[in-house]
Amino acid sequence: MTAVVVVGFFALALLGMPLAFALGFSALAAMWVGDVEWLVFPQRMMYALNAFPLLAIPCFMVAGELMVEGGIMDRLIALANSLVGRVRGGLAHVTVVSAASLAAVSGTAVADATALTSTMLPSLEKYYSRGFGAALIAAAANLGPIIPPSAAMIVYAYMAGPSVSVGALFMAGVVPGIILAIAMMGWSTWVARRENFPPTGDAFSLVRFLATLRRSAIVVAMPVVVIGGIVGGLFTATEGSAIAVVYALVIGVFVTKRVKLSSLPGVLFRAALTTGVVGALIAFASAVTYLLTIDMVPARLAAWVQGVTADPTMFILLVMVVLVIAGMFLESNAAYIMLVPLLAPIAQGYGIDPIYFGFLFVLNLVIGMLTPPVGVLLFVVSSAAGIRIGDLTRHALPFIAIQFAVLALCIAFPAVVTTLPRWLGY
Repeated sequence: MTAVVVVGFFALALLGMPLAFALGFSALAAMWVGDVEWLVFPQRMMYALNAFPLLAIPCFMVAGELMVEGGIMDRLIALANSLVGRVRGGLAHVTVVSAASLAAVSGTAVADATALTSTMLPSLEKYYSRGFGAALIAAAANLGPIIPPSAAMIVYAYMAGPSVSVGALFMAGVVPGIILAIAMMGWSTWVARRENFPPTGDAFSLVRFLATLRRSAIVVAMPVVVIGGIVGGLFTATEGSAIAVVYALVIGVFVTKRVKLSSLPGVLFRAALTTGVVGALIAFASAVTYLLTIDMVPARLAAWVQGVTADPTMFILLVMVVLVIAGMFLESNAAYIMLVPLLAPIAQGYGIDPIYFGFLFVLNLVIGMLTPPVGVLLFVVSSAAGIRIGDLTRHALPFIAIQFAVLALCIAFPAVVTTLPRWLGY
């Protein structure tokens, strides 16, 4: 059955079928070959989706869409500009800081890339090259699934089981996310000096910064309230996501006054579209996971890996190489759903911290969203910016290298990932 699943999935995917349906049809073919009871298929799908933690995904999606629709980007950009605007490469710094701020309310890279392209690219291409500006936006959007809240971390925690706390994964992403943002700003400064890009924005003024911060305070407070409540144990991640929706709706309707009743169907449709894709992947993948378990694939894979190496560090490096390759060819949600149930239990067998392993897993696949040939962020930004994929990829390569360098730093120094969650009691 395993061979049927693997061959069927890749054959259908290469023919252009959406990955979720490729998983579903390959699972049906394997069940027919293996003479498995057909009722198992809908039962596994229903069981996989009937989970309270998964409600956090659509809620965070809606909250992010509401914040973007409510015009928070204007306030975040103004705040970032008042802080870092008037330096060499300042507009690039504003883009990265705005992306980090948006990441703290949206949790997805694609939504962030779309919002940043529409708001920041016109200014970036005015002062910088179009390729550099588009590549910077694509790379900065990757902060979305790293800085909490993160839909990717919710999916990972669900697939990994009770050994992984969503709140702990959220906190694991804070320090690496900050390091990554600083590293991209540093590279942007070097490029700006090399290319002699002009300074932009106004000189730093404490009075202007405080005034802008006061105007943006209600937006900045959202991640503090939501993430703080989750980490503090006041509510679960799912409850926090619902609070985020109400918070975003109140801001959009009563503060910025840009969210109208007529705009809500579009907001809900965009969130439902993304959620539906993730839900279909989870449902169909659960049937595939069931078939692989019948075939004893997890046990055989664990025995094979442990036969190759008994060193936990070597196991992590092997997994990272596998994920780099998977990230180049698979959509990230599909990779989580297919690989987490196989690899997370093996990592536990090696005695690896599940939070540490989970964050490395997520970070690696997040970088895969920027790597060709199937880097989804490259396609999103290329389409929105009207730039060829080849040109965008060429300018994105240094940012991809920076993100892999941060991954290497996290592998070499686990404390970068684990200190904050441990300090908070996870």
